[in-house]
Amino acid sequence: MYSRRKFLTTTALATAGLGLAACRDAAQAGGVGAAPAAPSSEAVSGALNTRLVPSTGERVPVIGMGTSGSFEVGQSAAELDPLREVLKRFFAAGATLIDTAPTYSVAEDVMGALLAEQGLTSKAWLATKLSGVTGREAGMAQFEDTLRRLKTDKVALLQVHNLGDLKTQMAVARELKAQGKVKYVGVTHYVERAQDELADVVQAEKPDFLQINYSVASRGAEKRVLPLAQDLGVAVLINRAFEDGKLFAQVKDKPVPEALADAGVTSWAQAFLKFALSHPAVTAVIPATGKPDRQSDNLKAGTGPDLTPAQRDVLIAALA
Repeated sequence: MYSRRKFLTTTALATAGLGLAACRDAAQAGGVGAAPAAPSSEAVSGALNTRLVPSTGERVPVIGMGTSGSFEVGQSAAELDPLREVLKRFFAAGATLIDTAPTYSVAEDVMGALLAEQGLTSKAWLATKLSGVTGREAGMAQFEDTLRRLKTDKVALLQVHNLGDLKTQMAVARELKAQGKVKYVGVTHYVERAQDELADVVQAEKPDFLQINYSVASRGAEKRVLPLAQDLGVAVLINRAFEDGKLFAQVKDKPVPEALADAGVTSWAQAFLKFALSHPAVTAVIPATGKPDRQSDNLKAGTGPDLTPAQRDVLIAALA
């Protein structure tokens, strides 16, 4: 996988069953080496755009963040200090949505500790998953452990990860929703070959949220999943908007198209995120990064207008 950070190889990740697949879900924050257009460290100007969650009418900021890879770190200051700044910039810009999973090795532990340390737990819109478990008791136990690790008593969104043990874990998620420990339930996947199955599940289960991969280079979700979400009133989170960093390699040494300037785009990262956000079914994107300047750059994609159809075509052509 390409990423803008170094992935840790841990025993927990290696034995998590879905651990390697989990890394692909939220880790979207660029390619190995420097990105073609250097991210800006300037603060985000203007409020982040927000979009409605159809099932409740709640508004959430369009830029969220993932934790796979980026928050799978040790306890040294060199590893934690950049993440403190990543979170500081994230919340200062008005962002709140954080997507994680118990199978992202230590990500939930690190995120929970850093949010508590900075007094941000109550401000965070936390999304996590039932991941790699089978059976009701295992699902319930995993969720309770997640609450402990995140240092909270509830989360905003609980998703059945990669449709694993779907019927049982959806029932678990809905039971927890009825108890008030979860506000929304959802389903996830991260590859195009699973999108028809995901669409079938969404049609049958009508969850509050779905999470799927979508990018300028992988537009399969446009065929069925995204139109179905619009029709059914299901909120959509987008993972892999950077194709695990591979998009940055494709545009290396290329300037950002001038045609995107009217949308306020000043970097390739912003262009790729705005592409995903410009589909009307999409609620938010969740790029992951452990680098503060890249966090600021990603957040800028959440301000200003969406890409027009013509601008989307320009971006598609630039990757051709």
